[in-house]
Amino acid sequence: MEAKKMGYMDEYKFWLESDCFDEKTKEELRSIADDDKEIQDRFYKNLKFGTGGMRGIMGAGTNRMNIYTVTKATQGLAEYILEVGPEAAKRGVVIAHDCRNMSAEFTEASALCLNANGIKTYVFDALRPTPELSFAVRELGCIAGIVVTASHNPPEYNGYKVYWEDGSQIVSPQDQDILKHVADVERYEDVKTMDKDKAVADGLFCMVPASVDENYYQALIKQTIHGDIIPKVADDIKIVYTPLHGTGNVPVREVLKRLGFKHVYVVEEQTVPDGDFSTVKSPNPEEPSAFAMGIELAKKVDADVIMATDPDADRLGIYVKDSTGIWKDTEFADDPAYPYVRFNANMTGALIAEYVCREQKAVGKLPANGAICNTVVSTNLTKAIAENYNLKYIETLTGFKYIGEQILLFEKNNTYKFIFGMEESFGCLVGDYTRDKDACAAVVILCEIAAFYKLQGETICNAMEEVYRKYGYYFEGAFGITLKGVDGAAQIKEMMENFRNHPLTTFAGIKVTGMRDYVSGIRKPLDGEEENMGLPKSNVLYYELENNAWFAVRPSGNEPKIKFYFGVNENSLKNAMSKIDEMKACVQELVK
Repeated sequence: MEAKKMGYMDEYKFWLESDCFDEKTKEELRSIADDDKEIQDRFYKNLKFGTGGMRGIMGAGTNRMNIYTVTKATQGLAEYILEVGPEAAKRGVVIAHDCRNMSAEFTEASALCLNANGIKTYVFDALRPTPELSFAVRELGCIAGIVVTASHNPPEYNGYKVYWEDGSQIVSPQDQDILKHVADVERYEDVKTMDKDKAVADGLFCMVPASVDENYYQALIKQTIHGDIIPKVADDIKIVYTPLHGTGNVPVREVLKRLGFKHVYVVEEQTVPDGDFSTVKSPNPEEPSAFAMGIELAKKVDADVIMATDPDADRLGIYVKDSTGIWKDTEFADDPAYPYVRFNANMTGALIAEYVCREQKAVGKLPANGAICNTVVSTNLTKAIAENYNLKYIETLTGFKYIGEQILLFEKNNTYKFIFGMEESFGCLVGDYTRDKDACAAVVILCEIAAFYKLQGETICNAMEEVYRKYGYYFEGAFGITLKGVDGAAQIKEMMENFRNHPLTTFAGIKVTGMRDYVSGIRKPLDGEEENMGLPKSNVLYYELENNAWFAVRPSGNEPKIKFYFGVNENSLKNAMSKIDEMKACVQELVK
């Protein structure tokens, strides 16, 4: 019977009765026999395998992350690789995973499925960062990569992302071709697997060589510009770091040690891999609550900066000590963490972009054909920075894979040299050694920035203020609404349709000057002709506002959320933060 043609209750019964599923799975399903709503949520659809992979709550069911849905997707990937050709199968697939519950099991099951299809795999011996997986794809010459992670999501989630031979997450045309092959695997009976001992003996199941770790560390170190200044302040600068139970623990500490930082204080309770993330409400460095233990330690040791990486170490959040009190009259001082100031990702990204461009230029290493990439819902400050240094500025759709795609295009067409890319969701990349956002590298550069300014008796807060004085006080905010299940998905769809069919003319008292609809691909200025933006379709609406302000809305690609973004450019940080508060209130009023 074809699973996709059955109703949710028929699917539920199929899983209970079929020999495809083990007794533990059936026990779990029998425990919800009297809960029709739960059965519906688990079986009303197949867990979506999107253009980058899939992510969802763990458990039994077609709409859950489990061994069966993971290997079904892997079977589709295997069939695509085999279609590419025998050489692709020999090149193999490298697989990494994070600390989440079931990550190791999903990794092995995926490897053995690929092996059963005659495809070689390389598996890391323990958890590794997502950006190292991206690095390893090219380092090992593999045709593809898989990382098992749900990034910063709550503990009940896990996920599965696919990378192609350039080290970037899959984009067109591979994404649509792989999606088709995954969809074509309709029966769980068609999913292949094999005995691990036989896979090892046949040379199909291999471990990733230790040289990959070492070469990744060396690549991180090479991103520094003024590594020689670190020893000069090593006795004075103090860094607090937490991996939030995830993969950043080993590489971050190792590289900071090699660079010469002497006082790196780690939140020891959060160094232990823990899929339940028992010391935090959420393992998300976007959330201030994730920093509670780090702030406590920082105050104890009088740290200069606090850094937290998410479970798969592709996102970084920071708090910086405002020791000179330059932001005492802003909302930053209202935070109980003060004098530690929370930087949002747009601040961090812009600070890194300015430092890298300015200092590369100072030492004669800024390429004349350099390029900066940014996603559509991120700060416009990076555009101003790119223009100041005469660099190419490219805006992409939301998702770092589109920045990775640009790096590949630069290389293929011999056009630009990638310098920096960022997105507002706490991810950025310096250099092109890997093709995904890398929190480990962001830690390295930010610690160098801290050392650079420490040498001048200043802080990262001073550095950020310097950027604002130079370009204007760009500041941004974001707001999300979680709407779960079938009803939630319908509500999100209705909201997007309402925004699309009833365009705003003002937002938070600011006049709309243009609108971009990334589904139609059309930009409509208030005055002037419509223009085609030349980007792939994406469910994003973007309002251009007067005075370089903006507002955007889109559904999340991996969570049951609708997200709102907004930004301004004002004459002071205090005014910028006040305007952002008005914008957030406006969004809340709009979605009542």
